Amino acid sequence: MKLLVITSRFPWPLEKGDKLRVYHQLKALHQFHEICLVCVSDQTVTKDDRIEAEKVCSELHVLPISRAGIIWRAALTFLGSQPLQVNYFFTRRHRKTVYKLVEQFKPDHIFCQLIRAAEYVKHIHSVPKTLDYMDAFSKGIERQAQVAPWYLKLIWTAEANRLIAYENLIYEYFEHHVIISEQDQQLIPHPKRSEIHVIPNGVDSDFFSPRKAEKEYDVVFVGNMNYTPNADCAVHLIKNIMPHVWAKKPEVRVLIAGAEPSAAVRKLAGDQVTISGWVEDIRDAYACGKLFAAPLQIGTGLQNKLLEAMSMSIPCVTSSLANNALQAPSSAIAVRDDDHGFAEMIIEILDSQELQSSLGTKGRSFVRSKYSWQATGDMLSNIFTSTKATV
Repeated sequence: MKLLVITSRFPWPLEKGDKLRVYHQLKALHQFHEICLVCVSDQTVTKDDRIEAEKVCSELHVLPISRAGIIWRAALTFLGSQPLQVNYFFTRRHRKTVYKLVEQFKPDHIFCQLIRAAEYVKHIHSVPKTLDYMDAFSKGIERQAQVAPWYLKLIWTAEANRLIAYENLIYEYFEHHVIISEQDQQLIPHPKRSEIHVIPNGVDSDFFSPRKAEKEYDVVFVGNMNYTPNADCAVHLIKNIMPHVWAKKPEVRVLIAGAEPSAAVRKLAGDQVTISGWVEDIRDAYACGKLFAAPLQIGTGLQNKLLEAMSMSIPCVTSSLANNALQAPSSAIAVRDDDHGFAEMIIEILDSQELQSSLGTKGRSFVRSKYSWQATGDMLSNIFTSTKATV
């Protein structure tokens, strides 16, 4: 089958959740299908980046967007109804290129990752299309608006409202729709949201496998630290939870690891807190901690960081918000929502080798049984083959 796949970012390196999702989906799909990959990109794509992407497709096209164009389209957002999330990545010039590629490649199916890419193909009706919402963007932005400073609250609220309208509207242009979790499915503002296929992320449990390493840190949190939900989580962990831990165990050390730490995250650094920034092999960050703590307060979707930590047999503590998507049992992950209770759970795990071992073993067993990239690829493939192009 010939698949035309459109992404709003170049899928390498794997430092963001949407890149990770689509790269591994493509890797699974490319085993059985011919793939023309079209990537809109606001970043410079290196030769090495292209080499990695070419491993998961038959044909690769990069559509660069300029900084000046982004600024112009962002300004226009305030004069229209389209969300910034969509305007940022869309140009009419690139849409013409996509139309030409459809004519030349003659795909049997078109797959758009995220609503950001939907404008490029929404008016193509001769080829069946699938849209991967991935997350309920509108709810994620709405939650960010709730915690934003006053001078940003109005902007984020307006964007959330635009996204609600767009997520509802764009549904009608696609034959099939997928999303990362049942929790996100029910947050899409469309009356037929229950028909959206839930396709979770997977985890490469061979790559993210248990490893022996010196436990230099007691508590670890990992993620793209320029992404608001992750930055908010890191700040919440250090400012609201760890003081309770340090009151009883002042020797506890914390590592916050991940690309592009925001100013608020960098300010957390101190004698007991290390902010590492980008880590070449993220497994090193996971492995050097006794437990993984992710008290996520905002955001949507399935947390790759939890899948990876659990796959490496690192005991994890998280919030209900994160576990509602993950759906892990209490034997495989610890869930606490109040700051004091979260801190007490950290202390309990640090004080018990038996609990560390039990949570780690059962956490890895859980993700291996439920989260597989090959399984997600098979689910997508079944959707694509269920409808055929008309021309």
